[in-house]
Amino acid sequence: MTAPSRTSPLAPLLAPFPAPRGARRETVELVEKIAGGRRVIDVLLTMPHGAVDRRNKIQIADAREGELATIEAEVDAHLPSPSAKSPYRVRLRDETGFLSVAYFRPKGDMMARLYPVGQRRIISGKIDLYNGERQMLHPDHVVDPSGGEAPPDVEPVYPLTAGLPLRTLQRVVAQALTHLAELPEWLDPTTPKGHRWPSFAEALRGVHRPNEPDDVAPAAPGRTRLAYDELFARQCALRLRRAHRQDSPGRAIVGDGRLAQQILAALPYKPTRAQERALGEIRADMAKPAPMLRLLQGDVGSGKTLVAALAMATAAEAGLQSALMAPTDLLARQHGAGLLPLLQSAGLNAVVLTGRDKAKDRERAADALARGDIDVVIGTHALFQERVSFHDLGLIIIDEQHRFGVSDRRRLVEKGEAPHVLVMSATPIPRTLALAVHGDMDLSVLDEKPPGRQPIATRAMPTSRLEEVVEAVSGAAERGERAYWVCPLIEESEAVDLAAAQDRYDALKERFGDGVELVHGKMSASAREAAMDRFRSGQSFLLVATTVIEVGVDVPEATIMVIEHAERFGLAQLHQLRGRVGRGGRPGYCVLLWRPPLSEGAKERIDTLRRSDDGFAIAEADYKMRGAGDMLGVQQSGLPPFRLVDPEAHGAMLEAADKEARLAIDRDPTLETARGRAIALLLELFGHDEAAALARSG
Repeated sequence: MTAPSRTSPLAPLLAPFPAPRGARRETVELVEKIAGGRRVIDVLLTMPHGAVDRRNKIQIADAREGELATIEAEVDAHLPSPSAKSPYRVRLRDETGFLSVAYFRPKGDMMARLYPVGQRRIISGKIDLYNGERQMLHPDHVVDPSGGEAPPDVEPVYPLTAGLPLRTLQRVVAQALTHLAELPEWLDPTTPKGHRWPSFAEALRGVHRPNEPDDVAPAAPGRTRLAYDELFARQCALRLRRAHRQDSPGRAIVGDGRLAQQILAALPYKPTRAQERALGEIRADMAKPAPMLRLLQGDVGSGKTLVAALAMATAAEAGLQSALMAPTDLLARQHGAGLLPLLQSAGLNAVVLTGRDKAKDRERAADALARGDIDVVIGTHALFQERVSFHDLGLIIIDEQHRFGVSDRRRLVEKGEAPHVLVMSATPIPRTLALAVHGDMDLSVLDEKPPGRQPIATRAMPTSRLEEVVEAVSGAAERGERAYWVCPLIEESEAVDLAAAQDRYDALKERFGDGVELVHGKMSASAREAAMDRFRSGQSFLLVATTVIEVGVDVPEATIMVIEHAERFGLAQLHQLRGRVGRGGRPGYCVLLWRPPLSEGAKERIDTLRRSDDGFAIAEADYKMRGAGDMLGVQQSGLPPFRLVDPEAHGAMLEAADKEARLAIDRDPTLETARGRAIALLLELFGHDEAAALARSG
């Protein structure tokens, strides 16, 4: 991160926050942990999660049990503890009556200093009754009114961590606010005016010094303004990345179509219109003298592999190599099984390269790649190794990008001369979310299924009918078909759920003998691969698994998918699992086993899956059910996570923020105007320094 100049309006905000007076280093580290950084702005962007209303300022006689009250009274007497188990009491009085404050095990002479007899104090806290008398146990605030002090009328409450008192964090926030000055407006003037939003600085002050408890709620005008700023910053960063990439020098790749035609001629079917459209978009990008960055998004079984093969053929026609990177050995080999026959039908030389290969085989493949004898390599992180170099890398295809970091992509890109990049995802997400996750990419969508794909009949059954399901699996085995049986794996109780998968495997193995395999994430890669190979080859017919088989496993003979405790799974995950069957010539069946009672949410998920097999429709339904939840959880873009955006309250603003960002960056891609310079400040505040630097580099 570049340090701002001292004349920059951001200098006070990007400086380290002042440590509270007398605070130990450990305390400062705890504040830093909560704030997510050491800067003043990090503290200011730490939002309260609630507020305490202390405006109930009353006399002692009006205090009611259970209410929060703020009372000014005179210290009448100290009543030390008669035993170690009893609290130390201080009696206060006003003209209406008496009230005692009570402390368990107070330190030394603290009570005498805090409550001098005969002086007035303002206390604030919850009223209790003890032996019929009013008391306040460990008041939240004790203030000397003679100095003009008073507890806050409305007190913001922040997330804390063990060892960090609320009062300490409040003091740090109060000190940070003294460094906050007005900044130039980066939003179009009509945006804050139309919504009656305060300025950025006013919004921060309003959240940290609320007049009403509702001022800290996500839907409050100030909080909404800050969330919109964060969305706008994110979208500006993505748009700047995109603009910079489109202006970057690259290589135009134009093929003559001969190799692609050979692949198409070898197919027993015609590509879908969606595949032809996506391929046309990819080829048009590759033909431009700027590096492509395109997302190919397609539902399970929509034919992404064919599109990838034809894009690789286009690169080979121009004399360039292609690399496909998958996140696991299993997926790399799966891609190899699908791609190699297609590529070989056009005479292309392709290899699969993973960390599991013998060193000698890896060396041989690396040498052939460097010489240019290999047209296509399909691999895992093994492709990053220094030993792996290319003769001339022109196209990179990345599968399931969210499993890789941006730095991974960069390391592979650096092995070529501005290669074009195609990212593939089998997880349909709504267009609105795609803006937040993939806003720096161009998008191609495969929304049709190739001919020959069989419909998948989906049934939901209670676990009490489990024996019927076992009988159906037995019938499938007699017909030479195969089946998956998926057990849930939930992080909170991984050991318990793993045991459940083992128990189900044991029970089914007792019934079916050696025809049953078990696969889960705790197994070694080699043991998992061996079990998968036995299932794939037909040595076994039933695979009991956790969700490690969710993506990329392709066994055409598999016709039944049983998902046990389907109520525990998310809608998108259920759809991904269902897509593992019906990939051959026979119809597929998905059985959702649920344990009663079903919650309303689980019932809605299961009903949605029974009604539709369209991944994009399911993604939209999931989005509506859960709000924009994954906007916070799916960090596929390599950008900093959201801090201020609440999915329920703010998700609907994303499209407007993206539209405003697009207009702003289209008008001023180098951020040279007054508003552009203000946007550059916003980007630095929210951690998008890289995007601001791209704009400045022109």
